[in-house]
Amino acid sequence: MKKFTGIALLLLTAGLNGFSQTAPKPYGVLPTQGQLNWQETGMYCIIHYGVDTYTNKEWGFGDEDPKIFNPSQFSAMQIVAAAKAGGFKGVVVVAKHHDGFCIWPTKTTEHNITKSPYKNGKGDMLKEYREACDKLGMKLGVYCSPWDRNNPYYGTPEYVKIYREQLKELYTNYGPLFISWHDGANGGDGYYGGKREVRKIDRSTYYGWDTTWGITRKLQPNAVLFGDVGPDVRWVGNEEGHAGETCWATYTPHAPDEGKVPANGYVKDYEGTEGTRNGKYWMPAECDVSLRPGWFYHKTQDEGVKSPYTLLDLYYKSVGRGAALDLGLSPDPRGIINEIDVKSLTEFGNLLKQTFAVNLAKGATLTASNVRGGNKAKFGPQFLLDDSRYSYWATDDKVTTPTLTIDLHSPKTFNVIRLRENIKLGQRIEAVAVDAYLNGKWEQIGEATSIGGNRLIRLTQNITASKLRLRVTASPVAIALSDFGIYKEPVHLTAPKISRNKKGEISITTEAPVSTIRYTLDGHEPTSSSPVYSKPFTLNEGGTVKARSFEGKDQQSESTYVSFGYAKGDWKVLDATAAGDEWSKAENAFDENTRSLYATLKKEDAQFPQQISVDLGKEQKIKAFGYLPRQDKQATGIVDSYVFYISNDGKTWEKVASGEFSNIKSNPIEQPVVLKQEVTARYFKFEAAHVIAGNGMAVAELSVY
Repeated sequence: MKKFTGIALLLLTAGLNGFSQTAPKPYGVLPTQGQLNWQETGMYCIIHYGVDTYTNKEWGFGDEDPKIFNPSQFSAMQIVAAAKAGGFKGVVVVAKHHDGFCIWPTKTTEHNITKSPYKNGKGDMLKEYREACDKLGMKLGVYCSPWDRNNPYYGTPEYVKIYREQLKELYTNYGPLFISWHDGANGGDGYYGGKREVRKIDRSTYYGWDTTWGITRKLQPNAVLFGDVGPDVRWVGNEEGHAGETCWATYTPHAPDEGKVPANGYVKDYEGTEGTRNGKYWMPAECDVSLRPGWFYHKTQDEGVKSPYTLLDLYYKSVGRGAALDLGLSPDPRGIINEIDVKSLTEFGNLLKQTFAVNLAKGATLTASNVRGGNKAKFGPQFLLDDSRYSYWATDDKVTTPTLTIDLHSPKTFNVIRLRENIKLGQRIEAVAVDAYLNGKWEQIGEATSIGGNRLIRLTQNITASKLRLRVTASPVAIALSDFGIYKEPVHLTAPKISRNKKGEISITTEAPVSTIRYTLDGHEPTSSSPVYSKPFTLNEGGTVKARSFEGKDQQSESTYVSFGYAKGDWKVLDATAAGDEWSKAENAFDENTRSLYATLKKEDAQFPQQISVDLGKEQKIKAFGYLPRQDKQATGIVDSYVFYISNDGKTWEKVASGEFSNIKSNPIEQPVVLKQEVTARYFKFEAAHVIAGNGMAVAELSVY
């Protein structure tokens, strides 16, 4: 028998005891390198800037004259720098929107930047974005709309060839790209080279997605493909910027009505918010939301820019749930990001830096209930604190619910917990809980599901403790956890909430008691010298109310605002299409309650147009009106084509506005329509010419400004 030296015997014994333990087997489907890169990106911005910026529309019709596209101070550097100041790591440039206007000198259509006055027809904005991203260390992606309301060939095989050539130009001349972005708006009415007609396509077959996506794979192999349902990154199912509390990176797409996967899987599915546990594909969610109410710049929405803390809340509900945050930026007619937007982005970026600058768990002593094969050097919990997403603490195959004790050595105050898995081995953990040792005993302070590439647990209050415990409460296999961190979000007051009842009385409230609430009615930001809110007040003629909470000398919340039209206390229904039931009466259209509905929905077929006519009680000067669609996340009855009339006798009507509410299904906010000129009238009529779905219309609220 062969004899072993002391060292050799020690090594052999170590091997028998498991020190040669291999890594855990991957679980389920796994991400590609491009998807790993995307996960590490976390946040990026999508830039909507084109002819719609100058027509004040969300979706251009396709008949816009390129000569209107002439910014006075376009700066890709300023736009990309604004995104970077917010902590974003890349931008997706809308190279062509549904109107068909291309902001690069394409050979595929005359409807492009060379026909505009910008740089005397020699401009190339994609090139400028590429250069800005390179200089600022930012990633670049592109979005070229499949739907083209300008192109005369749209709906024919010839257009698909044109679209593919556009993609080839973008992929060849402006790479490297981290994402090729697509959406689901395909087909409808448009200019189409002067035909001015409706063209419908089968989007699951028309574009030949397998061949079209093949262009991306060949020319930009590390770019992920985003679409409603993948194939690499899925739409989260809303344009509100948040994923589900449970959000799986894996997904099995299916046609909602058929319960099966179409040939190419390209079907919009609103289950994207949560994904599919053990899904067929690795297809994480992107949460898209605009910094403003709309995707393109509108002067009237300057007051609607999301605040830094609103963005922070969205960050926790998107990036903090393993998804990505795609924030819409809208350069103004000058061709730069407006100062209001830049301020919010910069302050949001500073909040992120302040919150995540220091992992308060650094230096802690970590004690695990189990380490894979006893091999702490390879699989020990110390890897949770090394800032790598792919070094990890792993357990033996049979140990799926381990615990980890974190001794901080001294009391630390925190309100955010971060966890990550090594997703190169799949999304494994299904649930965890975190305890703090408080008052001589363990108390649970937080819990989470679906850890994946990133999970942030935002606590409702500050916790001060010197010892913590992590418990994995559900996992089908051995864990592969790569990160544990605790952080302190800066103290802030919650902005007040503003509401108005039907009598025109304004109320301003806060979630928690504060010393004072101050407000303004002149558009200025509330300061410590602004009027103090003490009781409801009347605002019959409408206007903008801004409010802010104050605590002591130094603390103040962000301001919040609401723009109101005329008070509706004297409004009465003159005439209306019959309601679908007793709960959906016409008066609900102006009851100042966004949860109630005036709905004409019925089971039998209905005729359009449908309408509601309102007596304002007296003659009023009217500059604009607003339609708020239903707010219950249902699409049935949402009006997407309207006509607005006025009258002074309630009998003879004058049409003063008509058009479409673009993108209203995905972005169901109030749709403001500014009249071409101010009018005076006692009566108005809102007419639904077409709805997204259903046999009737649904109105949450109508307003007149």
